[in-house]
Amino acid sequence: MNAKTLLCTAVISCCAAHAATAQHMRALVPHLLVYKTRGDYKNLVPIVLSDDKSKIVSYPDPHDVKAAGNRLLPTPLHKGYLLDNRGINANTAFLNMTWEKYAALPSAPSADELLSMIKDKDPVVMLCDCGKKSAFKHPAEDINRLIDGKKISKACTTIKNSKK
Repeated sequence: MNAKTLLCTAVISCCAAHAATAQHMRALVPHLLVYKTRGDYKNLVPIVLSDDKSKIVSYPDPHDVKAAGNRLLPTPLHKGYLLDNRGINANTAFLNMTWEKYAALPSAPSADELLSMIKDKDPVVMLCDCGKKSAFKHPAEDINRLIDGKKISKACTTIKNSKK
């Protein structure tokens, strides 16, 4: 290979690596998620189930919950909406256990135990992605304005919308 070919190959490889890294970094940027549930679950521990709701995909460790304190609780918004502070998604279920009781556990329950503790396997009736959290100076206030102006579904991407 001549020097020109080597240089072109190096530049193309570098650009491809940079593009892949930039795409990966965009995926890691936290998004502001707003949701509604079919009941009052704001003090209950959320877990994430598989698409078929038969397996647990993600759950918090009690030690992490204890360390985080109330920062994981959702922020109440207007008209029954909640601002996610934990990691809600369309496959979220809620345990029949409060954050406080869960944080007091010496270790996480087994997957079978967690499955038996589920209060509702499909509690999320509305879930919206409002974009990067960093785009909001005052997230709760900004989202409340969208809710009050009936613009939440226009300003945010609806991930899930089912009847209560």
